Amino acid sequence: MRIALIGHGRMGREIETTARERGHEIAAIVDKDNREDMDKADFLGADVAIEFTTPESARANCRDAMLRGIPVVCGTTGWLDQQLSEAQSLCDETGGTLLWSPNFSIGVAVTRLLSNQLASLMNRLTGYVPTLKETHHQHKRDHPSGTAISLAEDLTARVDRLTGWQLGIVCLPDGQTLGSAETDADKLRIDCLRRGEVAGIHSVSWDSEDDRITLTHEAHSRRGFARGAVMAAEYAARHQGLLTMDNVLEDLFHTK
Repeated sequence: MRIALIGHGRMGREIETTARERGHEIAAIVDKDNREDMDKADFLGADVAIEFTTPESARANCRDAMLRGIPVVCGTTGWLDQQLSEAQSLCDETGGTLLWSPNFSIGVAVTRLLSNQLASLMNRLTGYVPTLKETHHQHKRDHPSGTAISLAEDLTARVDRLTGWQLGIVCLPDGQTLGSAETDADKLRIDCLRRGEVAGIHSVSWDSEDDRITLTHEAHSRRGFARGAVMAAEYAARHQGLLTMDNVLEDLFHTK
């Protein structure tokens, strides 16, 4: 398969390595200084594009690739997190394919499925209070992470006593602590920690007077995200419309 890369930062370079290891060809690499290459034969001959850039440029990148008939896998967070209708509009406008996810790790996708199943069970056990904690490297500026928000929204949709999520304690790399553990009773608290070069840790806990249940995913490196993004590209190249990692998992496990 011929893959075009849009964005060639740390994730883009990791994806390039992983794609080659899986036997794919890198058809073109487009970054902020050579967007005109999207009109060149190498890019136009790609089977799929993988986009990891910035929230400010992601929409235009995805739209431009889709208008050129190229399916897009997008991992840029901060632009579609709350705008899935815009993603659908892009697909309708171009007749193309957009597979978007805040996290392409297969392990995170499985963790999300398990968290959803657990939340449905815990909905009846009102003595348990859920919280969510995410830890990332010191360079990550946004908090909570897109993955944490996705986990939180899925969880609160399944628990009748919760109406949404609320930012709790934020620990910054310089030791500064913001926020508070005091949270509205009907909100899921998300705590955030920034330290070192942590690739990503997400934990969902259910705490009661008697015990605590915790579900944790810990990424060892960016490699898992890159592998998942390439697997998503392999899927997107064969399907149409607005897609998510749920579709990739269904295909992987042959379940509906």
